[in-house]
Amino acid sequence: MRVVLGVTGGIAAYKAVFVLRLLREAGHRVRVVPTEAALRMVGRPTWEALSGEPVRTSVFDDAEHVDHVALGRGADLVIVAPATANLLAKAAAGLADDLLTATLLTVTCPVLLAPAMHTEMWQHPATRANVATLRSRGVHVLEPDSGRLTGADTGPGRLPEPATIVEAALGLLGHVTGAAPSAASPATPVPAGPDLAGRTVVVSAGGTREPLDPVRFLGNRSSGRQGVALAVAAAHRGARVTLVAANVEDVILPREANVEVHQVETTLQLRDAVRAAATGADVVIMAAAVADFRPVASAGHKIKKTSGAPAPIELVTNPDILAELAADRLRRGQVVVGFAAETGDGQRGVLEHGREKARRKGADLLAVNEVGADLGFGDVPNEVTVLDAAGDVVARARGTKGDVAEALLDAVADRLRATTTIDR
Repeated sequence: MRVVLGVTGGIAAYKAVFVLRLLREAGHRVRVVPTEAALRMVGRPTWEALSGEPVRTSVFDDAEHVDHVALGRGADLVIVAPATANLLAKAAAGLADDLLTATLLTVTCPVLLAPAMHTEMWQHPATRANVATLRSRGVHVLEPDSGRLTGADTGPGRLPEPATIVEAALGLLGHVTGAAPSAASPATPVPAGPDLAGRTVVVSAGGTREPLDPVRFLGNRSSGRQGVALAVAAAHRGARVTLVAANVEDVILPREANVEVHQVETTLQLRDAVRAAATGADVVIMAAAVADFRPVASAGHKIKKTSGAPAPIELVTNPDILAELAADRLRRGQVVVGFAAETGDGQRGVLEHGREKARRKGADLLAVNEVGADLGFGDVPNEVTVLDAAGDVVARARGTKGDVAEALLDAVADRLRATTTIDR
């Protein structure tokens, strides 16, 4: 297979050397097309020695062969890693001021861009708009990892690991690399095609908050990252998505044209929003961490600290939204999916608690995940075991929030196909 590997002038350009190595070890022919800035990070001799191909940056190099057209017509796959904010902006605008951007305008094969930049650049509205534009045109744009950036900074914007990039890119054509997954991303699933096209999906995300007074609330540690990852992945697989987001201040909400976002705070607000959207949905995924209890009454003013013991707070049980959805089935053939964040308690383990909850809730699928200081909640890896309503294991996934989202949506797509077959 003929691969064009574009490299731009980000500090993560050195990782593209390992992307090249993995592609070559898998038997693919790779033509590296760096920008001039990229050559200031990794020199031309490195790319030529490892690829065995000439390296050019300008359309005026070897002009008689019209290299950008030849590259575009001859490529089976294009990968750009790292893709800087500048490259994303140029590609979205259709600019072509060097060999790489000109080639991007001539290709008809799958294109995968792996962004890498500082957090503020990735979160800037201009970059988010450019990513949405590219995705709407069928370009595959990976979500960057979160982690250590240049200097002491950390956050979203880190280039995904080379093995992750290669698996994702080759997965667009149904190829496998044969390379072992990296320790940071074990068993990374291959992104699927548009198997949810024409489907309507509702996803809840985040953690509900129940106010005690105008300042304080009962809440939980859910960041909303897993639910947002599910909404984005479902949108990329062709679904029309409604995301009901509860208190997700630290997460970038999706800007895809086929994602509608509703922001809520409390459990009752989330319940109303989810049920309203679920009346016409094929799939409902309850990824939000919903508060089990709420105060009977919320004080109208800040509760003052006194020298005596604080007054007790009377609680009432919140509705079980997932169990209600599973029982009501607001649309025929609707697939209902829940999440169960669990810990062991000395008597039963995480999976045992999950099985009991799966049977009690009645959802079609329940993603059971162990939560702790470095797993589950927040900007950390996630690991889930997917159970059916009987408590039997139907899938497992571990890795980034995006990895888990893709694996869970694979199980959802399988359930939708089975439901469609039965209906017929």
